[in-house]
Amino acid sequence: MSANQAPISAPLPASNAGERRRANAYDVEAIRRDFPILRELIHGKPLVYLDNANTTQKPELVIEAEAGFYRHDCSNIHRAVYLLGERATEAYEGARRKAQAFINAAHEYEIIFTRGTTEAINLVASSFSRMTLQPGDEVLITGMEHHSNIVPWQLACESTGAKLRVVPITNEGEIVLEDFERSMNARTKLVSVVHVSNALGTINPVKTIVEMAHNRGIPVLVDGAQSTPHQPIDVQALGCDFFALSSHKMYGPTGIGVLYGRGELLEKMPPYQGGGDMISSVTFEKTLYNDLPYKFEAGTPNIAGTVAFGAAIDYLTTIGMDRVAAHEATLLEHARRLFDGMKGIRIIGAARERGGVFSFMLDGVHPHDVATLLDAEGIAVRAGHHCAQPVMDRFGVPATTRASFGLYNTTAEIDALADGIEKVKEMFR
Repeated sequence: MSANQAPISAPLPASNAGERRRANAYDVEAIRRDFPILRELIHGKPLVYLDNANTTQKPELVIEAEAGFYRHDCSNIHRAVYLLGERATEAYEGARRKAQAFINAAHEYEIIFTRGTTEAINLVASSFSRMTLQPGDEVLITGMEHHSNIVPWQLACESTGAKLRVVPITNEGEIVLEDFERSMNARTKLVSVVHVSNALGTINPVKTIVEMAHNRGIPVLVDGAQSTPHQPIDVQALGCDFFALSSHKMYGPTGIGVLYGRGELLEKMPPYQGGGDMISSVTFEKTLYNDLPYKFEAGTPNIAGTVAFGAAIDYLTTIGMDRVAAHEATLLEHARRLFDGMKGIRIIGAARERGGVFSFMLDGVHPHDVATLLDAEGIAVRAGHHCAQPVMDRFGVPATTRASFGLYNTTAEIDALADGIEKVKEMFR
């Protein structure tokens, strides 16, 4: 790349996705061609990738964006005055602006780059709790949370003397809003709730939860790891105070994510980590901290991954999240029709509002055996507790097999899953 060429943070050129959007159509086969790994053969059979709740595959544009950074723009950010450093900084900050627009944050400085949803929640649990929680205070979560939205609050409560309270879920895997409201009281200092359950697929009414909490002056964190890749997100419309998401579930690289936080809260919170770039001045007597967002971004970040995350946001934006949501709703309905009539299978969770996640048990077959035998058919699903052991305990199972859908999946792949399950049942008959 010459000195006169644009940095790789420039808008993506017109692509197949751009043509699809202009044509107002969703061409899943064209989308699939954007993902090189979908051409892989697994045990000699075409890959059917149904583990998107765990991590998503990456389109060529994202792969090339990360490689292109190392080929053409590799430098550290915010420090160098030479051209490579300027290009790297612009690419990195360009990704921040893209993330701001993607979730409709009011201000660019409200986007904090983290390693992912887990670190984003840990940041709030550490920093917000240090300035807020006192002995006897309470943090309120639900019975369907991922470990990343349980353990950080346990740690925060252990260090402050606060108490973690859990709102139970129904046999259908839903929250009863009246129970949630009754669980809030004068001691509740924060509500932290998952938007879409990674183990059940339940879509929680987070906007209503936020309104109920704000009526009592309680801030709310939303774990958006499983919602952001599948539906339009508007943090201002939701009204939440914090929102966490991960790039690798959004067709971007691992090791990068976002904490959105309302600026007035982030301003009050102490730094999460100390080191380079989060300071404005350091002496042995006193350190003055940098402005937002840099106060929370200590050390050299995952620059290449952040740039590629920006490319993933471009990709999703070009396709249109409303179209992604509509396509996945079609997949979900197709799966429901297939599995509702299947004998010997138990679906875990039956919420009225659900995302594209199916956790199930087969009579007499351990989930690990199911996943292993499906792998022999080229079908990738997840088996285990899905980092949600309390959910497994609630439903009295040690683990489940989970199939989860993404924007490149097809009804034919769900048919293949159903056929694969029938083969597993036959083997154990």
